Amino acid sequence: MTYAERLHAVIPGGAHTYSRGDDQFPANAPSILVKGKGSRVWDPNGKEYIDYGMGLRSVNIGYGNEEVAAAVYEEVLKGNNLTRASITELEAAELITQLIPSAEMVKFAKHGSTVTSAAVKLARAYTGRKYIIVPFEHPFFSFDDWFIGSTVVNRGVPEEHSSLTLKFHYNDLESLKKLFDEHPGQIAGVMMEAATTQPPAKGFLSGVRDLCHANGAIFIIDEMITGFRWHMQGAQNYFDIEPDLSTFGKAMANGFAVAALTGKKEIMGIGGILQEGAERVFLTSTTHGAEMSALGAFIKTMEILQRDRVVDHFWNYGRELMEGMNGIAKDLGIGENFYTEGFACSPNYITKDKDGQASLAFRTLFAQEMVSHGVLMPYLALSQAHGPKELEQTLEAVKKSLAVYKKALGEGIDKYLHSKPIRPVFRKYN
Repeated sequence: MTYAERLHAVIPGGAHTYSRGDDQFPANAPSILVKGKGSRVWDPNGKEYIDYGMGLRSVNIGYGNEEVAAAVYEEVLKGNNLTRASITELEAAELITQLIPSAEMVKFAKHGSTVTSAAVKLARAYTGRKYIIVPFEHPFFSFDDWFIGSTVVNRGVPEEHSSLTLKFHYNDLESLKKLFDEHPGQIAGVMMEAATTQPPAKGFLSGVRDLCHANGAIFIIDEMITGFRWHMQGAQNYFDIEPDLSTFGKAMANGFAVAALTGKKEIMGIGGILQEGAERVFLTSTTHGAEMSALGAFIKTMEILQRDRVVDHFWNYGRELMEGMNGIAKDLGIGENFYTEGFACSPNYITKDKDGQASLAFRTLFAQEMVSHGVLMPYLALSQAHGPKELEQTLEAVKKSLAVYKKALGEGIDKYLHSKPIRPVFRKYN
């Protein structure tokens, strides 16, 4: 059996996140990896790739970083998971509340879905209301019923759950106001990313906050992707907007499993036990949520990010990468069919066909050609370990890949694409 066959035989989907699935990569991408170091990964045949997936954006320092590994090992030797709260847990909690101005209290967990769902529960408990609003344009907040039931992949989710999540359009305050008007006194909170690849329009974020507060709802910013990449204090600092609650994950601990729900003490505190006689809110309860090894990785990662000004590196490297990729496409005369966009700290590349329509087939072709030149680029996640050598090798691969892309635009993609096109994760049928 191949590695892919073995994976699918024992793991539904062949991986533990759907974005790692075979349908998200060209056929020539490695189906399994052996190890990573810095910004590079290796397959079982020993083939080396520069990686721009970086553990689904969770690795921001670099694979196998020795400082982080040493911090983790030290915590493991302390026992890793103790019967009462640990000193490491306390220090990690104090650190994040010192780093993030809006974070007066914190609950740690192992993955993002846990803390976004906890934010929803907290908003409902605090307001006594049931509806949650999210943007259409932001693709993922949780695998839990409250969110996944609002997508097309809603098999197994009761309609009663799905109906409680409403959607508005990012950068369209009127569409949000309409939902508040249609459900007066029933909206518990609005959850959104501050930005993805599309920047917020002037006054949009403050407008969302003001609509929430005017209607007694909780304003929640999800910083899973933006946290510790846009700014050390999150995209909320970068865009100068303070949420009531915010959620963090991914780049918190250089690939180790840490996520966090943070927010105002007035709201977070209802999940506590000190208010005698108050009705309890069972906020989160995770055996491994305060695992010392992962929190040690978080503490060390924050130290490295600040000491080495890593966030500045994301912006600088990303700017050079975007300029280089866009310049190559323009020089080939296909700058309207292939280009990068978004924020330099977290760029995005766009693939279009000869008619100027967004194309997953052409995205697959580009990814296929990049893999053939030793670059794994499902999207663009940057790390401290991406340096001048990686930039040079990446742009050389882009030049060769876009030369094939240009031929495919003129001669037809079937001649050059040797793979089924990548498919959306959120689709009704396999």
